[in-house]
Amino acid sequence: MSTLTQSYLVGLIGDGVLPSLTPPMHEREADAQALRYLYRPIDLTALRRDAQAVGELLQSGADLGFNAFNITHPCKQVVLDFLDEVSDNATAIGAVNTVIIKDGKFYGYNTDASGFGWALAGGLPNAKLDRVLQLGAGGAGAAVAFALLADGVKELIISDPEAVRASERVTELKAHFPQAAITAIRPEDASAALAEADGLLNASPIGMHHHPGLPIDISNLTAEHWVADCVYRPVDTALITAARELGCQVLDGGNMAVGQALDAFGIITGLTPNAGRMHAHLLEMLEAGF
Repeated sequence: MSTLTQSYLVGLIGDGVLPSLTPPMHEREADAQALRYLYRPIDLTALRRDAQAVGELLQSGADLGFNAFNITHPCKQVVLDFLDEVSDNATAIGAVNTVIIKDGKFYGYNTDASGFGWALAGGLPNAKLDRVLQLGAGGAGAAVAFALLADGVKELIISDPEAVRASERVTELKAHFPQAAITAIRPEDASAALAEADGLLNASPIGMHHHPGLPIDISNLTAEHWVADCVYRPVDTALITAARELGCQVLDGGNMAVGQALDAFGIITGLTPNAGRMHAHLLEMLEAGF
């Protein structure tokens, strides 16, 4: 069956995904490319299921004819246990956010890393990358840390409330980037570390609608810092708003959302999406209050 005559049934599995703008971004781009494409959120919160349910949901999706799933918090690492094959970069990152179903088998990919790399290059092209403080070491954190180091960050400092998770992430990253200085610190030490950093990246869920607030004490944040956030609902998080008011260069989470959606759409359909069109659509939805 040719790509242009095939229909696509895609899902998004994760906590609190009902308001996600990823489904309409995919569907609008598919419409522009004359594809039959239906994308539905599958919300663990609404279903009262935990992250381990991702395996059962994938199998049910395969049985019902789904072509693919995007995977988000808190399933990006858990899902690895339920896949038949995983791409090299997703294996290195230790997290999957896109699963393709083909001939009854599950193939995992990661477009968070490439998506953030795309966003960083376009949104903060001149960002100084000598020393970066990253908040969050979960699935999204694994991907953006990989992207930062691949882009040349010399020293990466990772803070996460789960000390073991942060330590494991550091060990994994060091295996792939032995030339870089990578360390884990306690959340209570993050503000002091910020004072010595060039940039701050929030890869934690703090700032989302259901996790409002600042992910760090910003008393040491100055206009000399750049600040990036992975959260895009809202796009102007408390962190992005405060950083902008201080005069920092900022990269809101909408940029990464578009970047990862571009790559996921390409993996699912085999076609090249229009980046400008997808970004414009996201901004349109955000401005409309979706």
